[in-house]
Amino acid sequence: MSFEFSTASRILFGSGRVQDVAPAAKEFGSRVLVVTGRSPGRSRGLENAIHAEGLKCFSLRTDGEPTVASVRAGVEYAADQQCNVVIGYGGGSAIDTAKAIAALLTNDHDPLEFLEIVGRGRNIKNPSVPFIAVPTTAGTGSEVTRNAVIASPGERVKASLRSPLLIARLAVVDPELTVELPREPTAYSGLDALTQLVEPYVSVRANALTDGFCLQGLPLVARSLVRAYQDGSDRNARSDMSLAALLSGLALANAGLGAVHGFASSIGGASAAPHGAICAALLPHATRVNIRALRSRAPESEQLRRYRTIAQTLTEDEQAETGALCDCLMETCHLLGVPKLATFGIDEAEATMLIEGAKRSSSMKGNSIQLTDDELSEILSSAM
Repeated sequence: MSFEFSTASRILFGSGRVQDVAPAAKEFGSRVLVVTGRSPGRSRGLENAIHAEGLKCFSLRTDGEPTVASVRAGVEYAADQQCNVVIGYGGGSAIDTAKAIAALLTNDHDPLEFLEIVGRGRNIKNPSVPFIAVPTTAGTGSEVTRNAVIASPGERVKASLRSPLLIARLAVVDPELTVELPREPTAYSGLDALTQLVEPYVSVRANALTDGFCLQGLPLVARSLVRAYQDGSDRNARSDMSLAALLSGLALANAGLGAVHGFASSIGGASAAPHGAICAALLPHATRVNIRALRSRAPESEQLRRYRTIAQTLTEDEQAETGALCDCLMETCHLLGVPKLATFGIDEAEATMLIEGAKRSSSMKGNSIQLTDDELSEILSSAM
């Protein structure tokens, strides 16, 4: 066995840990950029705490998922303010934007120099300015990953800045920050976390460390995702889901993903659909097709046994077979109100383009088995 493992230099988890962010920022620098999401008012307490530490604090709002243009503008703003610490405070979009800005401040300011697929793909050479990740949703795990996903609208695709140098110096996961999250993003982010526990566990790149994260995280989702959706004030459920999301980030960063995220990269670049909603719509169908392909072409595979383990964990039935997993995922998505992809304007006329884009995605390389174009088409059509 041979593998590599990397993650944030330091992780703080628990209720109230957001209070540790401002003192930590003071250890790193004196001029702090706080990148927030669509509700910048939520970060006001953190910004006040940063000012109280005697630091200069500058705020940058993100209105959606990062694009080449928005990241470039953010880098220029941070450079103009001479920021030497960057904090991402929000969902995956805010954290990925902050992560990219921190890296590009010390390298070429143009993300296209380093982006995969649509950019020049150069290696990032210089360490980022100190970067702190503070998630306010429980889903993406971006606080502990080494990549930032950026959309290139002109090419209608999402691609990654990817380097160990993007990893956060500090990740602060405070479940209290997710308590006021509305139902829809709770569902979408939670199902994204579930996908990021399923795909790495059955990935061809799975290893002993990532297996442990997945096997610890899956029961948390099984007992708490629906509870967090139905009652956002259930702090035990919120804590479970924040931990599950953290574990999913640790797993995906080191074992890769699969067909769901392969398609999510392609579809996300061609539409404004939320990433978590795309993953949720795809997960049951990709799981079904993967299991069928494994039964047909690799019936003795370790991946098929692992799907059975996931089925038994999520259904809480030690005798469950893989078919029960597909039923469980469909039922969960229905209960959480996950819409079909067509709801977001995804058109079957674009299927060929979306499939080709998915095949080029780095996520597809980790899928449990190589899928045919017909199988990929079936996943996409079913999710529509």
